[in-house]
Amino acid sequence: MKTQRSRWKVAAIQMTSTDDRDRNMTAARRLARRAATEGADLIAFPENFSYLRPEGSPVRVSDRLDGELLGSLEDLARELDCYVLAGSIPERIPRSRRVYNTSVLLGPDGRQLAAYRKIHLFDIKIRGRVSFLESKSVAPGDRPVVVDTPLGHLGLSICYDLRFPELYRQLALRGAEVMFVPAAFTSYTGRYHWMPLLRARAIENQCWVVAPAQVGHHGPGRRSHGHTAILDPWGTTVGVRERGAGVVTATIDLEKVRRVRAGLPALEHVRRELFRAPPRPRRPR
Repeated sequence: MKTQRSRWKVAAIQMTSTDDRDRNMTAARRLARRAATEGADLIAFPENFSYLRPEGSPVRVSDRLDGELLGSLEDLARELDCYVLAGSIPERIPRSRRVYNTSVLLGPDGRQLAAYRKIHLFDIKIRGRVSFLESKSVAPGDRPVVVDTPLGHLGLSICYDLRFPELYRQLALRGAEVMFVPAAFTSYTGRYHWMPLLRARAIENQCWVVAPAQVGHHGPGRRSHGHTAILDPWGTTVGVRERGAGVVTATIDLEKVRRVRAGLPALEHVRRELFRAPPRPRRPR
């Protein structure tokens, strides 16, 4: 296990990305450098920070994990001497028309420390409000990811994952102390559900939750809720930005995770046998 720092500063970036990659990356670098001047040890970008397609359009840009996009972020991590979470990028899948929606954590030396592929895909249709079929162009991942770093055990997730508490419980049981939720939550659903769901994930898993978000109008038919937020293990919101591009910072105190878990040891009371897959029902002969 790596020697851990008990206190460090995180910066969550809020953006309004579009399908103009050059514009997005210019904004991302500017906001990251601002975060670094505020003393950030880890800078987290939102989902689809480098490329956010209009509603219903195909994914026209994809990247390899050893490609130019992540190479430029590796350079940025080294320049700023901090960890960088690429909230999500469209990761190319060989011989497939679909991509993975992939979050990548980079170390201060630019090295890739972990990659998480979004497990739960946003396939919904709320009449007159929002309709989206992510699985048409995105393939699901199948593995929870917790990465051990000098900043603690970091759990990775993306956007729609937030609605599936079983994923976050798995992250907590694997040791996660800080959970990241880079997102492009829709304006309609976010208005009602975004903050309550973030608070629930923090409370039930007694961990820090860092949620960098997309905000505003991205193109025809696509608008995001914003409200980039950082919550502590008691469920208290310690930083939030409702509108507009910008940076939200907070000091992560890992001792607070330990105090909350010691005082209210709910995670010790988890019935782990309930996580075992139930037997499949037999078909009648």
